[in-house]
Amino acid sequence: MTEAPEQAIERAVCVYCASSRTAHPEYRAAARRLGEVLAGEGVGIVYGGGAAGSMGALADGALSKGGRVVGILPRFMADLEWGHKGLSDLQLVEDLRTRKHMMLTLSQAAIALPGGSGTLEELLEAITLKRLGLYLNPIVMVNTRGFFAPLLELLARAIEERFMDPRHRMMWQVVATPEEVPAALAAAPAWTAQARSFAAV
Repeated sequence: MTEAPEQAIERAVCVYCASSRTAHPEYRAAARRLGEVLAGEGVGIVYGGGAAGSMGALADGALSKGGRVVGILPRFMADLEWGHKGLSDLQLVEDLRTRKHMMLTLSQAAIALPGGSGTLEELLEAITLKRLGLYLNPIVMVNTRGFFAPLLELLARAIEERFMDPRHRMMWQVVATPEEVPAALAAAPAWTAQARSFAAV
C-alpha cells in the first residue's frame, strides 16, 4: 500500500461500481468484462479499491488481461480488510471525500457501472462538477439490465422542468455493454470551462 500520488496516470479511467455480493450476477459479469475490455485497450483503471462485488470483478477482469488497476481506499476500509490484495497499486487516503477527488484527478474519464447510493453519489458529483466546468472529461454510464433508465428519466425531467439546460444532456454518454465503452469515450463531445456560461438556468 502506498500514499496517493498527485499526478494523473497516463491513459486511465475512473470507474464507479458496487461492492454488493448479492446483486444480480449480470452486474458482476459486466464489471469483469469492462475490466477486460479496458485492459485490452491499454487503459488503466482507477477505482475504489474493493475486493467484493462488481469492484472485485472489475479489478480481476483487468488484472487477468495484464491491465493496470489502482485502488483508492480509505483507511477505515483497509482496517476492515475490504481492500483488493492483488492490485497494481493500492493507495490509502484519509476519507471518502479524498478518495473521490483522487479517483477523478488521476484519470481522464469517469465510467459508472450500476450500484447503490455511493456509486450514484459519485456519478452525480462528477456530473455536477462537469456542469460547473470544473471537470471536463467524458462520463459514461454502462446501462446493464437497464439500471440507469430511472436516473436518465429523472435527468431528462430536470431539463424539462428547467432545472438544467438542454446542453447538459451532452455531459454524459450511455452504453448498453462494456464493449461499447471505448468508442463512447472517443466520441464524447468536447467540454470546456465555457460550460459555466450556462451552468445556471
